[in-house]
Amino acid sequence: MRTEAEVLCRGKAISDKEYVFNFRISFRMKKCSFFFLLWISFSAFAQTKEPLKLWYDAPAKVWEEALALGNGKTGAMIFGRVNKERIQLNNSTLWSGYPIAGNNPKGQEFLPKVRQAVADGNYAQAAVYWKNMQGPYSARYLTMADLFLDFGLKDSTAINYHRELDLNTAVHTVAYKIGGVNYKRETLVSFPDQVMAIRITADQKNAINFIASITSKLHYETDAIQPNYLILKGKVPKYVAHRPSEPQQIMYDDKEGMNFEVHVQIKNEGGTVAAVGKDIKVSKANAVTIYLSNGTSFNGFDKSSGLEGIDPSIEAKANLRSAYPKSFATIKTAHLADYKQLFNRVSFNLNADADLIKLPTNIRLSKQGQEGNDQGLQTLYYQFGRYLMIASSRSGSQATNLQGIWNDAVQPPWGSNYTVNANTQMNYWLAENTNLSELHQPLFDFMGRLAKNGAITAKVNYGIQNGWVLHHNTDIWAKTSPTGGYDWDPKGAARWSAWPMGGAWLSTHLYEHYLFTGDQVFLKEKGYPVMKGAAEFMLNWLVEDENGYLVTSPSTSPENVFNLNGKDLEISMGSTMDMSIIRELFTDCIASSKALGIDEEFRNRLEKAKARLYPYQIGQYGQLQEWFKDWDNPKDSHRHLSHLFGLYPGQQINPLSTPELAAAAKQSLIYRGDLSTGWSMAWKINWWARLQDGDHALKILKAGLTLIDPAKTIEPVPSSNAPAAQLTNVQMSGGGTYPNLFDAHPPFQIDGNFGATAGITEMLLQSQNGELYLLPALPKEWSLGSINGIKARGNFTVNIDWKNHQLSKAIIVSNLGGNCRLRTPIPVKVVEVSANKASGFNPNALNSIGKPEAFQKNGNAKLLELATLKSYVIDFKTIKGATYTIIPL
Repeated sequence: MRTEAEVLCRGKAISDKEYVFNFRISFRMKKCSFFFLLWISFSAFAQTKEPLKLWYDAPAKVWEEALALGNGKTGAMIFGRVNKERIQLNNSTLWSGYPIAGNNPKGQEFLPKVRQAVADGNYAQAAVYWKNMQGPYSARYLTMADLFLDFGLKDSTAINYHRELDLNTAVHTVAYKIGGVNYKRETLVSFPDQVMAIRITADQKNAINFIASITSKLHYETDAIQPNYLILKGKVPKYVAHRPSEPQQIMYDDKEGMNFEVHVQIKNEGGTVAAVGKDIKVSKANAVTIYLSNGTSFNGFDKSSGLEGIDPSIEAKANLRSAYPKSFATIKTAHLADYKQLFNRVSFNLNADADLIKLPTNIRLSKQGQEGNDQGLQTLYYQFGRYLMIASSRSGSQATNLQGIWNDAVQPPWGSNYTVNANTQMNYWLAENTNLSELHQPLFDFMGRLAKNGAITAKVNYGIQNGWVLHHNTDIWAKTSPTGGYDWDPKGAARWSAWPMGGAWLSTHLYEHYLFTGDQVFLKEKGYPVMKGAAEFMLNWLVEDENGYLVTSPSTSPENVFNLNGKDLEISMGSTMDMSIIRELFTDCIASSKALGIDEEFRNRLEKAKARLYPYQIGQYGQLQEWFKDWDNPKDSHRHLSHLFGLYPGQQINPLSTPELAAAAKQSLIYRGDLSTGWSMAWKINWWARLQDGDHALKILKAGLTLIDPAKTIEPVPSSNAPAAQLTNVQMSGGGTYPNLFDAHPPFQIDGNFGATAGITEMLLQSQNGELYLLPALPKEWSLGSINGIKARGNFTVNIDWKNHQLSKAIIVSNLGGNCRLRTPIPVKVVEVSANKASGFNPNALNSIGKPEAFQKNGNAKLLELATLKSYVIDFKTIKGATYTIIPL
């Protein structure tokens, strides 16, 4: 039960001008639930007719054409080659280095100097002082190994070639005909069995011949310990450089640095299998199953994997010993049961083009771009985002990094680390609304570790005794100190390193999880303590400006600069992003405290501080101001629009409740433009969806589905001294999509995939504004479609059908009960119960919002018009577990 005070705190009043109606039809709830399940069954059946397959008529030549498999721990990229198959492997715990806190005691000396320089308007000097407060760069996420299967054939001689990744099954298949024999290879990475399994078959006896070998770009040795058993033992560098200019690029140590092992065991049916040197040779087999497991010496974020690590062979041997007696069919059955219970929760269908479905995925992508209308490809891309999350973030795994769990380099772009000024958070935007809530857990586990280290950083660097802090980069060792290379790196810059907001932003994910699930045990035991710690730090970090407002100082707008008197500057105070994150965090903590009935004194402190936060500013151009003062440049096209946090993922700006701020956010988006890096464009899809402009959101989605040719990559020679695979002659801008549907920053960053899937969901269902809003940003091109199984705050599961661009039917399952406030683009009725006039605050505390945020507006600013659609709002009471049918009135 919720108190009236809590409801009022998070509530939202409904205007009397909004359309309401009452309607009552009595139906038995059990009967209705039966029809819902029946409808879901038909929907699922319809989805199975959708291909949902990435397929190609040629093998992958480069990594960005290979196809991804994973189980949260093991990642695999399958090239599908005929002559010499390559499967590139990752382990999500395989990182360089060891625990290095990197905390800098000089921070306590220089923080007052930085703040005084900011207060004096000497922003350049503030940045100089800040360099004395920086710490080391993060560790690097690394490639692990490559499995090669040399069939002694030629790619060019194969006919009927086909390779595919089936999103319905998470199974990769290669098929071709050569020498009159039809060959087939199926590959999966199993979560239940924790192995990769490969099944090779042929339609003629004694036709399968190959040599299996394993290599690594790291230090390694291999050994065939049995005729059918191959082991690779490897060592990770103690240090991998951040800059090409560093004198030591890759440093190994006999003791320090992680150890790892890859185990391969082959089961042949017919023919022979034998060790040949350090490889395994299979001859004249009828069928073959290959089992692969791996392990690392990682023993926790706070222990050296080299000095205190676990034996990597223990995990590798145990998983292989358990899996090897099982047939491929048995492993596949368990794999499908595990995978489908996650993937099949959501189906999404648009008006797909039957002719385009017949084309390989890379050809479809080349035809899409900004002008195409391949709606089948758009749904494929949506589900590919969900697939990638299932493959990369599972119970017990690490949180997904910049590249998920897939990386082919020893020196990957940006270290393939955790960049928490946007990218890590984007990886989990789709967790709740696309019905993959439990896959959020690895991020929450990571946050618990970060909170421990961040409390030490707060004390050492800033003398703040309560709470925890996280800056813009981290790694598997849960590093929380600022990066920047201390003072040795001339490229170390305050515009990205002077950002202590990572913990505060990540903490908002905890409350979002609670709003979507209503799990008070989670909130009490895991969510609130971490949120409170982040809020405690911020209470101590805030300072008073000359007008009595509480602001952050120093403050940046991540990676961007402002220009004064012809000079680019990086540090000021009270940037809009900082203030928006703190406002969101304080609001979440206040509501959590009330929901749990605890911490009244702390709650009161937060309420008083929140009331004094520097408000939103609408600048001279009618834009949402990015900086503390009106310094915005309307010609700035920077990829980060961090000041729009309050529009998305925050819940502070909305066309219905804060139209002036929404109009200012729209102006900022227009000034920045649509085209940018892949992840930035994905974020823009979400922003335009929140502005209820589905056509603009789709425009950016289609621009993001522009084929980026990866042919300008190089594949390194498999050697420990070989250069990392890097993009060459490709600008790191102008985002798009690689042939394997990986998001192209460029280079590859997985946040663009995840962010786009989240954005498409926002186009079809929103629940951040104290109500469930069906089809809030439906594009004109999507005149016919359906989406089933997506989630809303309040723990509602929602199915939506539409045709002729109008809502035709919706099903809402109330998993917790409580009031359902529903906004629709046309008048509707609820079949099972009466729908009442929506007025006042929404009594459902999981689906409500506070009063509109205050703002200040430049007197010369002219605001854009918002083209919001007419909509209708109702309330109806729900029972836990009951199903409700919504149809046009």
